[in-house]
Amino acid sequence: MYELSPSMLSADFNILGEQLKLIEDNGCKWLHIDVMDGAFVPNISFGMPVIKSIRKQCNMFFDVHMMVEEPGRFVDDLKKCGADMVTVHVEACKHLHRTLQAIREAGMQAGVVLNPATPLDTIDHVMDMVDMVLLMTVNPGYGGQKYIPGMTDKIRALRKKLDDAGYPDVSIEVDGGVNAKTIDTVLDAGADILVMGSATFGGDIAQNVKDSLAKIKAKEAEVRGC
Repeated sequence: MYELSPSMLSADFNILGEQLKLIEDNGCKWLHIDVMDGAFVPNISFGMPVIKSIRKQCNMFFDVHMMVEEPGRFVDDLKKCGADMVTVHVEACKHLHRTLQAIREAGMQAGVVLNPATPLDTIDHVMDMVDMVLLMTVNPGYGGQKYIPGMTDKIRALRKKLDDAGYPDVSIEVDGGVNAKTIDTVLDAGADILVMGSATFGGDIAQNVKDSLAKIKAKEAEVRGC
């Protein structure tokens, strides 16, 4: 599964509905929604009322990235707001297995997130519980950061790890510094879901979406031998 998941954090909130409609009309099927609490990460973003509000007019798949301490507290609320997938940080969960189990039992897809310095072996015992692994390719909390070059090897190592363990269908999402200059790098390393914030909402949004989707779909066709 190859998808572009634009980060709503980079949108203009004065015209949020208009911009979300624009990316959806131009082919986006996913929307990346960063929920920040000011504790796990320095910033505070938005919460359930915003997600519930945009759900009314938006048909995209809601990819909700919980950058909060103990995200398991919010599973029921996220379900009610219309989240389709909830991704939680290894570093933020005292009981990761229990949190992922709660997400799945609520009827949502589950993902696990690793910060740049967090080793891959922290997910060894939950790979059977996740639909996606999200690798942060910048340190979380701020948009517009530069991609950390060393993360390319980490993406490649994660793809091999999942394949070798018998989980080739688990997606790899990357978040941070993905743009026109780095998109080929992360795709070639094995990522298949790309979070793009500034690279989507900066400048000509419609053209940005079309250009990114073209590269993503070309890579998908190459991998599938189409």
